[in-house]
Amino acid sequence: MKAFFRTIGKYLLPYKKNIILNVIFNFLSAIFSVFSLVSMIPLLKILFGMDAKAYGYISLKSAFVSMGAMGNAIKHNIYCLITQIIDSPNGSTKALIYIGLFLITMVALKVGFTYLASYYIAYLRNSVVRDMRMNIYTKTLSLPVGFFSEERKGDIMARITGDVTEVESSVINSLEMLIKNPIIILVFVITMIIMSWQLTVFVCVLFPIAGVIIGRIGKTLKKHSMAGQNKMGELLSTVEETLSGLKIIKGFSAEKKITERFRKQAEEYRGIMNRIYTRRYLASPLSELLGTIVVIIVMWYGGYLILNHTSLLGPEKFLVYIAVFYGIINPSKAFSTEYYSIQKGLASMERINRILYAENTILEKKDARPIISFNDAIEYRDVCFRYKNDLVLKNISFTVKKGQMIALVGHSGSGKSTLADLLPRLYDTVTGQILIDGYDIRDYKIADLRNLMGIVSQDPILFNDNFFNNIAFGLDTATLEQVTDAAKVANAHEFIAGGEEGYYTNIGDRGGKLSGGQRQRISIARAVLKNPPILILDEATSALDTESEKLVQDALARLMKNRTSMVIAHRFSTIINADMIFVLKNGEIIENGNHEQLMKLNGEYRKYFDMQYFVS
Repeated sequence: MKAFFRTIGKYLLPYKKNIILNVIFNFLSAIFSVFSLVSMIPLLKILFGMDAKAYGYISLKSAFVSMGAMGNAIKHNIYCLITQIIDSPNGSTKALIYIGLFLITMVALKVGFTYLASYYIAYLRNSVVRDMRMNIYTKTLSLPVGFFSEERKGDIMARITGDVTEVESSVINSLEMLIKNPIIILVFVITMIIMSWQLTVFVCVLFPIAGVIIGRIGKTLKKHSMAGQNKMGELLSTVEETLSGLKIIKGFSAEKKITERFRKQAEEYRGIMNRIYTRRYLASPLSELLGTIVVIIVMWYGGYLILNHTSLLGPEKFLVYIAVFYGIINPSKAFSTEYYSIQKGLASMERINRILYAENTILEKKDARPIISFNDAIEYRDVCFRYKNDLVLKNISFTVKKGQMIALVGHSGSGKSTLADLLPRLYDTVTGQILIDGYDIRDYKIADLRNLMGIVSQDPILFNDNFFNNIAFGLDTATLEQVTDAAKVANAHEFIAGGEEGYYTNIGDRGGKLSGGQRQRISIARAVLKNPPILILDEATSALDTESEKLVQDALARLMKNRTSMVIAHRFSTIINADMIFVLKNGEIIENGNHEQLMKLNGEYRKYFDMQYFVS
């Protein structure tokens, strides 16, 4: 339980007012529950002649000597009232009516306070779940790109969806019981102690034994729940891969193979969940059985004390004691059941914490400098970088003057994209520096740094929204006129205007309603509208047909005009006019110069060029 309160405590703190009110109303509910239970026995005893009638009221002022005398006086006066009712005409019938009304009043107060307690806990429960979802989502956005390259997308989705849902259903829903049931048990146990401390000590010895038995079974539940949530992450990963690669699966007639893979994972998940629920469903019957055993033992022990005249508890009070004691059985049983739920939910909470407590390596300095414009140069100075063990960039150094276009060329895996990703701080260098206008980029505010840059990637990132919102993404003040102008520069206006609703036509999931060239031009239009001084173009035309490439090349030429550009390309038509071309191999710059200079070298660049244009 320590792990539960340590994990969930920070989410509860902002709603302490609700917790306090919930505790107060639960306490009042428990008090009226005990009072109605205890007071019914003497009333019924008088009603049916099991106790002597009482006549004559006792002055409470004269009885104000001790709490015991005061209690006896109140009890005597209640007996007097019941005696008068019974002695009146049709007194027994009237007494039954009054007893019924009294019981209804007590129960009404009890359930009223119970409702108020639940009313205030409902707001807390839903608010905690909302805060948890928001924390996971915002932390996901703040984590570096490298974190997600080592995690399965499906598993991340499982944590945000399935694990949060499990925490909500297993842990948050248990909050009410965890606050309510201890209060009920406390009030009832205090009542039992007042009635007979001997029996209560005996009970307090028996209950921990039952708790140990339930706890041992519950420990295994957390381990199995963790395995179940991990397996659900694998299932969602398979679903995500299936949806993304549906064309390939069908094209290679791999439906049976992928189905068998999913069937195997689903079967493993079923086995894990069977083990979880067989233990979880054991909680209620086991706790009920143990509770009944405890009740029988208490009845035996109490009866033994009374029959041997070693107890101060009379037979009638013993009946009340058993009734009060039985009142803590259901809360105790529910408490043990919720313990199972919490163990299951904590497994999900641990998976969520892997995101919430993941280290964010891309940090902004407290005294970070603002940067509004790019004025001079970008300099890579002895830059080295690694993802895990081996260096993928080794001592990279070069300078890009404002307004220049540089190109990065090399085989796949040579470090081109990584080199570009370091500039907007998607990753940080291991050693060395990247400077803009003479200052290390780690000295700048991250948002300001990234606002200087526009990125157009090989795979355009579009959202399931309309043209306008995709082009104006990140710019809340953009007007339709500005978006239209950007689309014209990107050669996208014609096909956008031809849509059913023009710029407000939905483009589908990831732009699925568009061709590759159209998606790329929307991505370019987004960069045009942002109007950044620095452009990063990562294989922006490599996946396009000839006609689309020409349109995109024309759009890129307009976009790069009067801007500083870093271009990664396999197609040499994109980079022939670059001011400087850097050839990378195994993370190192092995050649640099413009197109003519590199062709004259007859080195790696010339070999790449000849291979692309089939020159023998």
